[in-house]
Amino acid sequence: MLCVAEASSASVKRLTLIACILGSGIALLDSTVVNVALPTIQRDLGGGLAAQQWVVNAYLLTLGSLILIGGSLGDLFGERRIFALGVGGFGAASLLCALAPTIGALIAARALQGVASALLTPSALAVIVSTFPQAERAPAIGSWTAWGGIAMVLGPLIGGELLAITSWRSIFLINLPLVIVCVTLILAVIPRRERSRERTAARSIDYPAALLCSLGLGGPVFALIEQPRLGWSSPAVVAPLIVGAVLLACFVLYESRARDPMLPLALFRRRNFSAGNLETLSMYAGLSTLFFFLVLFLQQVGGYTPLQSGIAILPTTLVMFTLSRRFGALADRHGPRLFMGAGPLIAACGLLLFQRVGVHVDYVSEVLPALVVFSLGLSMTVAPLTAAVLAGVEINQAGIASAVNNAIARVAGLLGTAAVGAVVAASFAAHLDSRLSGRALGPPAKIAVAQARKLAIGRPDTNGLPPAQARTVTAAAEHAAVASFHLGLGIAALLVALGGVAGVLGVRNPKRVVRARECEGGQLIGAALDAAGCHEDARLARAQTSVN
Repeated sequence: MLCVAEASSASVKRLTLIACILGSGIALLDSTVVNVALPTIQRDLGGGLAAQQWVVNAYLLTLGSLILIGGSLGDLFGERRIFALGVGGFGAASLLCALAPTIGALIAARALQGVASALLTPSALAVIVSTFPQAERAPAIGSWTAWGGIAMVLGPLIGGELLAITSWRSIFLINLPLVIVCVTLILAVIPRRERSRERTAARSIDYPAALLCSLGLGGPVFALIEQPRLGWSSPAVVAPLIVGAVLLACFVLYESRARDPMLPLALFRRRNFSAGNLETLSMYAGLSTLFFFLVLFLQQVGGYTPLQSGIAILPTTLVMFTLSRRFGALADRHGPRLFMGAGPLIAACGLLLFQRVGVHVDYVSEVLPALVVFSLGLSMTVAPLTAAVLAGVEINQAGIASAVNNAIARVAGLLGTAAVGAVVAASFAAHLDSRLSGRALGPPAKIAVAQARKLAIGRPDTNGLPPAQARTVTAAAEHAAVASFHLGLGIAALLVALGGVAGVLGVRNPKRVVRARECEGGQLIGAALDAAGCHEDARLARAQTSVN
C-alpha cells in the first residue's frame, strides 16, 4: 500500500510539473513568436511602426503592471485556481488575437493576454513550491526553467515556419490545444489545498496601486508611441504624458502608506537591491530595443523571411543558456560586481557593431559577430544581476524581491521600445525629408512617401510609380531606415552601458550568499531557486540529482 501511495504521489508531482511547464511555456513561446510576426501583421492589418509597438507593448503594459498582483491573488484565492484562470484566460485571449479583424482589436486582445500572463506566471512557480517538498523543489524548478529556455529557442523557429506556410493568425491558434491540455491537467491532477485563514486574512489585494501603475505607465507609453504621428504640440500627446507622470507619483505616494503594498518601497533602501534594479531597468530596455528593431530591420529592409529572421536571432538564446550558468559559477567565486559591470559594457560593444549593418545585410560578417559579442556580455550579466538583487534582501523577502525585479524587467522592455521607437520614427522622417528635399514627386509618389513615414523602418510600396521616382523614393527610404536603425541600436548600446555603470558604482559584493549559477535565466525566464525557497539543503539535493 505504501508503494502504491508513493507511486501515486510521484505521478501527481510529475503531471503537476508538466502542467506548470506547459503553462509558462505557452506564454514564453507566444512572446518570442509575436516579435517575428510583426512585419507580417503590419502588412495585413496596417498601422505602421506605432501599431507594431502597440502589439508588443499592450502585452508588456498589463503584464508589468499586474504581475505583482497576480502573486497576491494566488495567495488569497489559491494558486491552483489562479493558475487555471490564467492559462484559460491566455487561451481565450489568444483566440481573440487570431480572430482580430483590425489592428485595434489585436492590440486589445494582446492586452488581455498580458493580464492572463500576469496571473499564470507567478502561479506556476507557486504551484511547484506548494507541490514539491523543499528537498525536491530545486530539481523541479530547474526542469521548469530549462523547458522555458527550450520554449524561447523554439519560438522564433516555430513562428517563422508557421508564417511560411500559413497566416500569422496561426501563431495564436497554436496556443489553443496546449491550453486545453494544460487546463485539463491543472483541474485533474493538482489537488485543492486549504488556505490558512490567518494567511488569507493577513493579505489584501492592492487594487488601487495596480490601477495607478497601469494608467501611470500607459500615459507616457501612449504619448511616446503616438508622438511621431500627432506631434509634441498635440493635446493627445501632452495630456497623457502629464497625467501619466502625476499618476506614477501618486502610485509611489500611495504605496508608501499602504498596509500591504503591491510594491514594498522599503526594499529600495537596500543598496544592492536599488542598484540591481536600476541596472535591470537599463539593461532590459536595451535588450528589448535590440530584438524589436532587429527583427523589423531584417524583414522590412534586409528582405529576410520570418523564419530566417527567427533563425538569425537564435544565437543569443543559445549562447546565453550555454554560458550563463558558467559565468554564474565565476560570480559565486569572485562576487557579482565585476560581472555586472563588465558584462553590460561588452554587450554594449556588441550593439555598437550593428553600426556596420547596411541595406544589403550580410549575416555572417555583420549580424552574427554583433549578436555573439552582445550575447557574451548578456551571459555575464543576468545570473550575477539576479543573485545580487536577491542577496540585497533577507531570505524571507526573496520571493517579493524576485517578483519586483521581474516586473521591472517587463516595464523596462515597455518603456525602451516606446521611447526609442519615438526617436527612431522622428529620425526616419527627418532623413527621408532631407533626401527627398527639392525632388519633384507626383501625387502617387507622395502617397508612397507618407506610407513609408508610418512604417519608419522599411521600404515603401512603389508599384505603379514611374521608374525614376520609384528608385528615388526607395533609395531615400533605405537610407533613412539604415540611419534610424543605427540610431536606435546606438541608444540601446548606451542604455546597456549605463546599466554596467550602475553595477560598478552601486553594487557591493553581498554578505548574504546567493549562488549566481542558480539564477542563470535571470528575469528572461523562470525564477531563482533562492526566491522559491530553495536554500542550501535543496541545492545539495539538486546537485545530488544531477550526479545521479
